[in-house]
Amino acid sequence: MSRLILINKPYGVLPQFTDKGTEGSPRPTLSQFLDVPGVYPAGRLDMDSEGLMLLTDDGRLQARISDPKFKMPKSYLVQVEGEVSDEALVALRNGVRLKDGMTLPAEAERIDVPQIWPRDPPIRVRLSIPDNWLKLTICEGRNRQVRRMTAAVGVPTLRLVRWSVGEWTVEGLGQGGWREISL
Repeated sequence: MSRLILINKPYGVLPQFTDKGTEGSPRPTLSQFLDVPGVYPAGRLDMDSEGLMLLTDDGRLQARISDPKFKMPKSYLVQVEGEVSDEALVALRNGVRLKDGMTLPAEAERIDVPQIWPRDPPIRVRLSIPDNWLKLTICEGRNRQVRRMTAAVGVPTLRLVRWSVGEWTVEGLGQGGWREISL
């Protein structure tokens, strides 16, 4: 039987089990939160992003989750710098031109400040520039795509939390918390 583990990856944690990038001062990895042999990430989540990561021991399931051809929706809660105009929302919904081409249309909406865990360290706050929250759902997985999309419409990302992948959500998991799902 396949294993599927949902983990709430904290900010600043590498989305892998080992750190091969630095000598002397290793960075935090998933192994600090989870000791389950034989599971591997299905997709990635940048070190400076937080939220849901899926881990599995099933190669087919891993491919279905992470391969863009399956177009599995991924939802993000995005704290952005500045006011989000109606034009920016329309652009996100229609697709945004990035250096590597147009994105597929996204679901995009303004949301109230979500009731989620505090980030450590907190985001930088500028008193003269407001921040707002969006919920953005995409079906692609380009490198740093959500950050590039919000920047392209004039509202840079301050905090990025992956809330869900397909039917699976991070709801109810504290930072570093995990649970196994029966398949």
